[in-house]
This record gives sequence, structure tokens and C-alpha cells, in this order.
Amino acid sequence: MASFSFFSPLVIHICLLLGLTFAEDPFVNYNFEVSYITASPLGVPQQVIAINGKFPGPTINATTNNNVVVNVRNKLDEDLLMHWSGVQQRRTSWQDGVLGTNCPIPSKWNWTYQFQVKDQIGSFFYFPSLHFQRASGGFGTFIINNRPIIPIPFDTPYGDITILIGDWYTQNHTALRKTLNAGKDLGMPDGVIINGKGPFRYNDTLVPDGIDYETITVEPGKTYRLRVSNVGISTSLNFRIQSHNLLLAEAEGSYTVQQNYTSLDIHVGQSYSFLLTTDQNASSDYYIVASARFVNETVWQRVTGVAILHYTNSKGKASGPLPDPPQDQFDKTFSMNQARSIRWNVSASGARPNPQGSFRYGSINVTEVFVLKNKPPVMIDGKRRTTLSGISFVNPATPIRLADQYKVKGVYKLDFPTRPLTGPPRMETSIINGTYRGFMEVILQNNETKVHTYHMNGYAFFVVGMDYGEWTENSRGTYNKWDGIARTTTQVFPGAWTAILISLDNVGVWNIRTENLDSWYRGQETYIRVVNPEPNNKTEFPMPDNALFCGALSKMQKPQDISFATSIKGIESKVFFTLLLVSAFISLY
Repeated sequence: MASFSFFSPLVIHICLLLGLTFAEDPFVNYNFEVSYITASPLGVPQQVIAINGKFPGPTINATTNNNVVVNVRNKLDEDLLMHWSGVQQRRTSWQDGVLGTNCPIPSKWNWTYQFQVKDQIGSFFYFPSLHFQRASGGFGTFIINNRPIIPIPFDTPYGDITILIGDWYTQNHTALRKTLNAGKDLGMPDGVIINGKGPFRYNDTLVPDGIDYETITVEPGKTYRLRVSNVGISTSLNFRIQSHNLLLAEAEGSYTVQQNYTSLDIHVGQSYSFLLTTDQNASSDYYIVASARFVNETVWQRVTGVAILHYTNSKGKASGPLPDPPQDQFDKTFSMNQARSIRWNVSASGARPNPQGSFRYGSINVTEVFVLKNKPPVMIDGKRRTTLSGISFVNPATPIRLADQYKVKGVYKLDFPTRPLTGPPRMETSIINGTYRGFMEVILQNNETKVHTYHMNGYAFFVVGMDYGEWTENSRGTYNKWDGIARTTTQVFPGAWTAILISLDNVGVWNIRTENLDSWYRGQETYIRVVNPEPNNKTEFPMPDNALFCGALSKMQKPQDISFATSIKGIESKVFFTLLLVSAFISLY
């Protein structure tokens, strides 16, 4: 009794403290049942990956600093990981959902993700990161709203509309995977889908009858926020709405300088917010178009997605030709200049009250430089592989972060070269050793004939320069050191380079990769390992209790760990973590 009276004030204080914490940072909860369904996005019945029976999956809607809990039940016939693209997972790469940090969720098992969307706002998406599964779906929008106390740099829109665009094949991901494994290319996609649906029949020859298409209904005289993400496989798409301007407002968590575009190139993995004002006369519906870029448009005519913008007072159906794409077949600078025009709104507040531009990235000294160069696929050990700087990445059986936690040797090498290798390419688990609180410059050099987009987990980086040709030291003279956009995914044009700057303040193991799924699948990625060397540091959360084990640590996995993990969701998770912290305090006495 005496010991209880000693601890009870402590327990009460801890519970009150945690109660205040949870009150300030609410939980949002989702259950994802990931399974196969049959759908016909392009008019051909095929197997797609659905979430809760829906394709695409539900929108995750959170607010800055919310705690997001997603209980995932894997009803596929293969392993699964869900990745939250653009969510920075501050201090917890354990929740990132890629093979470098997480063991896969086996078929018929549950696993619960729990993470805080700390100091973030913006438009993102999630998707399954293993086995080429994104080519069959499993994706959805991820929105992080501003807190009410932080003003947005535009009037509150009348509505919020999400649009997922992407190239699409009528074969599912397992068939496409077999094609890649056989050393072949995927070839031209069968079409483009918008919100999981095929094109409106704007052309009787190109579009067969009976395809379900997306219709977005709007009120006249209003302004809407459109959140558009390219969730496709490898095709850059030009997005446009007939007779309407698109006022760019946000790119992957950063508010932009607001400017109008008649169309914008959206590359694989990229997300944008536009403000759309419904100011037309509604004599008919209007086309929403997403069409393939940097291809022979005569040959690629079928790779065009078409949806309908329908005013409530519309007087008829859309008809006639689609609005023209950019006429730049012989002008390779048009799209690059458009990309350069996307700039950071340095006076707007983001997730915090202070202006975005108060972080003066241009005045910080660079501490380490890496040139990452990709080339066309090559044969390595009898396999057709893609490379970064001459290394084709091999995912280890034991995730890198898990190997570090349990001091498993020989899983990876911290020897990724700062400059491309001059010898023959090789397959290795070679990663970058990032310096905690360092400031890294990465030059992405694309020596292929197609556009690549590069994404980095755990961070927003600053896009400070891009140009055609080979990057040199003198290229730094062209950098934008004031209002280069901070984002998570950037395009690198063929025969060109893009330079990014990264402030390495987020401890963990973070994937950097091409978003082009075929090249990613074949090895065009690596990881940046950021470790705080200080003893007893608090810059990373502990490994979660429901962490899965695999590879060299597979014997540590117990079946009951999974049933235990599935119970940690919603209010139950708050109670669990409260008790966990209480027991930790008690153990100190």
C-alpha cells in the first residue's frame, strides 16, 4: 500500500501530462483492408489492388501534428508494405514502409502504422512499395491541413478536390513484373487513368464505348483547391482543364509563388495544389486532360486520360477536340523553364507561424557533395539492371535500420561513392553515410533518354538548379539560393542535371530513388543513413513494440506479436503508450 501511494501521484501526473499531449495532438484512425478486386479502368477486366474494396483507396485527411494510426490487413497473396510518400516521419523511419527500414507484412497478417505528421502541411499520396504493386493500384491521397491558427496564403476554397492521374496497363503488376524479370521493357502504356477511371469518349476511334470516366461537379463562380498527384509508373503527364487557368499554390508541402498556368507537366511521383476558379459560361462541360509528354504524340494518342468538369448549370456535354498540349516538340527548354518558374513563397507560413523563407538555405555551407548519375539499363551478372553511379542496389534480407538496432554485421556497406564509379557496374547493398546536422548537396545527373523523377524519404529538399549537359563545379553559379522550391520529388530531364540541397536533421535510414517504377524495381536507388553520434540522444523514437522481424532476425518473430499489433489502434493506442511510459518511469525506481 505504501509503494502504491508513492507511485500514484507520479502515475496521475504522467497520465495528466499525456492527456494534455493527446488533446493538443489528436489521433486520426484508419483501417485498411488491402485486397484484390476485379475492375475495368480501361474497359478490360483486370485484377487491381483495392483498399476497403475501393480503387483508388480512401483519402487520409490529417492536420499538422496529428498522430496518424493506420491498421493494415494484408489480404493479398504476397508481402506488403505501405509507404506514405512525402510524409517525413520525423524521428521515426521505423514507420516509413520501405524495405530499408521495415520487414514486409506477410500475406493474411495485420500491422499497425503509427506516426505523427510533425510540422508538415500539403498534398501527398500513399502506395504499396513492394513487388511493383503500385502498377495495380493500392494508392490514395494523403492530405495534411494547416492548423486553424496558421493562415493559408489564399482565401479558403469553396471545396477541396483530389485527382490521381497515372499511366496504366491492362496487365496487372505480376505480369508486368515477369516482363521486367525477363529483361524486357514494358512498352507503351495502354492508357491514362484519372481517379481510377478511363477516358471520356472524346474520340470514337481511340476510346471504346462503355468505359466509366470521372466527372467532377462544381458550382459556378467558386474557387476550388485541386490536389493533383501523378501516381503512375513511368510517364510524365501534362495536366490541363479546357478553358480554365490553373493557379499554382502548393507543391508537396510548400506554398509556392502563385502564378497561372494553362497546363503543367506533372512527373511521376509529383503532387501539386491548384486553385481553380469556375468562371466560365458553362455552355457545355469541360475536358480535364492528362496526356503523355516527351513522346511521339501521334503514336501515343491512346496514352491520354480525359475526365469531365461539370458545372451544375452546364448546358450540355463536352465535345470537340481536346485542348492542345504544349507545342514544344522541338523546344526542349519549355518544360524545364516551366519547372524553374515554380518558386517558394518565402513570405507565407507553412506548418509553423514563421515564414517559410526564414530558413535561409542559400547561406548554409555545404558539408558533403554526392553526384548520383543514372544510365540506361545494363547487364550485371546476367540480369538487366539499372544503376545509380554504377551501383545497382540490392535490398538486404534484413532491413538496414533493423540491422543497426541489433548490430547485425554484413548487411550493408557504408561506401556509396561521392562520384560515379569508373569501373564496371555492380550489384551491392551500398548506402550513403550522411552526417547528422550536415548540409548535403546532391547532383542528379540523368544520362538516359527519358525523364526521371527522384524522391527522398524523410525530408523536403531544396531544388536549386537544373540545366542540360553535364554538371560541373561552375554550374553552382546558376543556383537559386533564395526561393528554390522545397519539395520531396524533382524531375531530371534526359541529358540534364538537377541539384538539390538537404539539411540532414532527421535521424534514420532514408530511401532516395527514382520514382519511375520500372527503373526503381531494377535497382536505381540507395539509402542515406543519418545517425546522431551523441550518447543517450533523443533525436529518434524507440523501435516500436510491434516491429516485425525478418532476415537474420526472423527467429525473433512470434505469431502472437501480430495479433498484439492489431489491437494497438485508436484510443487503445493512447492507453497503450500511456501505460508504456508509466512503466518506464516506474522501472527507474
